[in-house]
Amino acid sequence: MRILVTDPIIARFAELLARTEREHEWSFAAELGPAELESALRGADIVIASVLTAQQASSLRPDALLHVTGAGADRVSVDALPPGVTICNTGHHGAAIAEHVVMTALMLRRRALQADAQMRAGEWRTIGNDASVPFHPMLRGTTLGLLGVGEIGTEVGRLAQALGMRLIALRQRPDARRPDGIDLAEVFGPDRLLDFVAASDVLVVSIPLSERTRGTIGAAELAAAKPELVLINVARGGVVDEDALFDALAEGRIAGAGIDVWWGAPDADGHAPASVERFSPLANTVLTPHHSGHARQVFELRAADIARNIDLRAAGLPLERVIR
Repeated sequence: MRILVTDPIIARFAELLARTEREHEWSFAAELGPAELESALRGADIVIASVLTAQQASSLRPDALLHVTGAGADRVSVDALPPGVTICNTGHHGAAIAEHVVMTALMLRRRALQADAQMRAGEWRTIGNDASVPFHPMLRGTTLGLLGVGEIGTEVGRLAQALGMRLIALRQRPDARRPDGIDLAEVFGPDRLLDFVAASDVLVVSIPLSERTRGTIGAAELAAAKPELVLINVARGGVVDEDALFDALAEGRIAGAGIDVWWGAPDADGHAPASVERFSPLANTVLTPHHSGHARQVFELRAADIARNIDLRAAGLPLERVIR
């Protein structure tokens, strides 16, 4: 089969991708000129991509397999794909993102950034020599709110539970089967969003962005939050209202935020979107460039998933993780 890889990250794991039962003809977008890329898109049996423009998507053969290299196809112009194209995804990011969430929560709750800055400035300030320094709270015994209990939320819950946190969640269907491995003390429905936020000490946002979920956490929700709330967004920027979050942080109405996903995207030269500059002066934030899931093991496992689906396609067997 002819296989085209356009995603530059998974292309770095070409050796793992190529560990298939049969040999195939591989092309990598980074090695192709514009005309060669267009021809490769039209002729590929399988396209491995994270991003496809409408023009690129429309070039695929109707019987092609599009294998996205993450969980979502939100950066693919799905509507432009020929109707017969099959789409598969992959995952494995949950555990890596869960580690990032716990790290960020601890940094914010224990004032790690402030303490580090003081030490670098030559200041030794602790509760032992400065009464203005607050005691930092432990995560143990506090409540973690999971806005989303898919792969990410479930893995976050497992780590948080091991640290002694109480877990609550908000779900579209509160009576749906609960994920294995976590003990949810309470599950709220969408009609109780304000109660859910008010009950959380740490709130982790991991739901997909859609027109329904855009702005789920806004001014009203943040007004209901505890002053000690730490909000960590590892979903998409638009799930949280930018202005409402900025105001709550700048005015000290919530304790902090870990922002790994943004409103806007970097430009072609790698300059951060304007929203990063807006939040960067705030000392009660941990800002990261959408990298919470970027552990090497994640991409090794994703490459193995894709190779397995290539084998299944070649053998005419049902594919795994089909989303269309």
